[in-house]
Amino acid sequence: MYPVDQFCAIINPPPQAEILAVGRGNKVVEAFIGADGVEKPWAVTKMDVTLSADHRIFDGQVGASFLAELRSNFEDVRRLLL
Repeated sequence: MYPVDQFCAIINPPPQAEILAVGRGNKVVEAFIGADGVEKPWAVTKMDVTLSADHRIFDGQVGASFLAELRSNFEDVRRLLL
């Protein structure tokens, strides 16, 4: 609801173990290589996602794999429909 691009959440002592901070989506222009092999400008929506985790409870690798799965879901929205 607020125009916040990025922020880092602060974890409170138990019961909180992880907090996912999600910024707003911003349109940016990126290079895209078409089927003909020519690079073209392409408008995409990107957002910043930050995961704050209590490392006494979660290993950093668990948080990284969660963010990787989240990214793959956002890159291919059809995965969310299954």
